[in-house]
Amino acid sequence: MNGSRTRVSADVLDALDAALPGQVERDAPSAALTTYRCGGPLAALVRARTEDDLRRVVGIVVATEIPVLVIGRGSNLLVADSGFDGVALVLTDAFEHLDVDRRGGRASAGGAVALPVLARRAAAAGLGGLEFYVGIPGSVGGAVTMNAGGHGSETRDVIVGARVCSLADAHVRELSLADLDLGYRRSAIGPEAVVVSAEFTGHADDPAACSLRIDEIVRWRREHQPGGQNAGSVFTNPPGDSAGRLIDVCGLKQLRVGGVSVSAKHANFFVAEPGARASDVYELVQEVQRRVASSTGVALEPELHLVGFDAEVDR
Repeated sequence: MNGSRTRVSADVLDALDAALPGQVERDAPSAALTTYRCGGPLAALVRARTEDDLRRVVGIVVATEIPVLVIGRGSNLLVADSGFDGVALVLTDAFEHLDVDRRGGRASAGGAVALPVLARRAAAAGLGGLEFYVGIPGSVGGAVTMNAGGHGSETRDVIVGARVCSLADAHVRELSLADLDLGYRRSAIGPEAVVVSAEFTGHADDPAACSLRIDEIVRWRREHQPGGQNAGSVFTNPPGDSAGRLIDVCGLKQLRVGGVSVSAKHANFFVAEPGARASDVYELVQEVQRRVASSTGVALEPELHLVGFDAEVDR
């Protein structure tokens, strides 16, 4: 649920505080939770440590019209400067577990595990096939939800299944690869659900060889993608083409709005300077969309999860 319908009431905030003492923050800044490092306040930020915590949160908000926003590593998230009036949910503790079984060729990870951590831990244990995750600054939950990929591999190539909790009734379901229905930057998991854990498959390999592949991906990333405050790819690739190429051929590298500019290194990356506003990112997204459509006839679709903005680009 990523819109803004009913602001969290004092009664709901008090109920959350009582149910999860010390785990609820009011009017929490969203900037620290996103890789763009900008955006407005979250009316309520709840840090869920266990599945029981998730059930408590759902039990409190399910009968209301209060929207819930699940936040992972914030690597494809932008919250409007006006903020988010609902409950933002961050998974911690039990959701950060990671077990690698080289002999069994499997890795089990909580939804909050950072993808580079999964890649490096698997490589160190001699489980190959997950190295591509080192170049994706998201979480396991985000990877499953968006079928994250890079360097010739996608999540659907390595996932066995996932446990998913409904934010409508707190029911946890085991979803197989077929159930997940993973496609290009999409899955069957909607915004009213959260990935609590996932299981991945790999192959036994020499840890040194895995480490070399990790190093090569990191080297390639540093050479071809910008650093700094960015959220990775801003737009999904149109069929048979690349968003970065289209933006580049339209001469839009280094196009700037306020404190945000199109990267000179990779045109599908927008880089924010310290002090930039979420509105700068949003307006640059709109301007690039407009110019690319005008020049090429292609309507670029945001990969960014935009919260609190106008409907035409709010995904």
